[in-house]
Amino acid sequence: MNKTKNGGTPERFANFMSDIGHKFHINLTMEDEERLKVIFSDLLTGFSMMMDKGPVITVFGSSRVTSADAEYALGVELGRELAKLGFTVLTGGGPGLMEAVNKGAHDAKGHSIGINISIADEQPQNPYAFPSITINYFFVRKFLLMKYSSAYIFLPGGFGTLDEFFETVTLLQTRKIANCPIILVGKEFWKGLMDWIDDRLERGGMISTEDTDSFFFADSAEEVVGIIENCIDDGTLNLKVGK
Repeated sequence: MNKTKNGGTPERFANFMSDIGHKFHINLTMEDEERLKVIFSDLLTGFSMMMDKGPVITVFGSSRVTSADAEYALGVELGRELAKLGFTVLTGGGPGLMEAVNKGAHDAKGHSIGINISIADEQPQNPYAFPSITINYFFVRKFLLMKYSSAYIFLPGGFGTLDEFFETVTLLQTRKIANCPIILVGKEFWKGLMDWIDDRLERGGMISTEDTDSFFFADSAEEVVGIIENCIDDGTLNLKVGK
């Protein structure tokens, strides 16, 4: 399998930095130049991998769920059903629910892709994502996970999943990404957060009522499929392909 931790493209990067530096008279420390090199390499690798993939649905969820948990079985079923609908299934490429979703898509002979993250406590790439790359910066990873997708599905998860959720809804609110469905799976899991958003944010005037119009809730893969099919029919799910 093609599991790649990003290498460099030193000549292209050197030319890029030379052009930018010459145009804007930018001077960088060696540390910042190396950091930009890694960011540029991550983006280039991600763009290359995602080109002409699609339509894509990104699924987020906990890395800590095990194959013995009920959520894992739900993730496998969800990945399988998304693949049967003809979607490329994109996850964070790691273990837990990411692995479960990739496994389902892989078992259904669908396109199963992962964008993993390099962290201090190494997060292994799961064996069901192909191709799968490892990104060095969270913000680059999130950008790639969001850029190409027609819909976003959130399974239960911790801080990382919540970070991805709030960034996605902020991008929707500010129209940095096109309107599309956000499907939250596990109604009981998400209820407390949704109540807080309603009580504290919407009633407090910190968000608008329409800011949550793209939210959908499900407890099963079957319900998710129904939501997606309805969104395709009413035009709120754009079947875009990466360019």
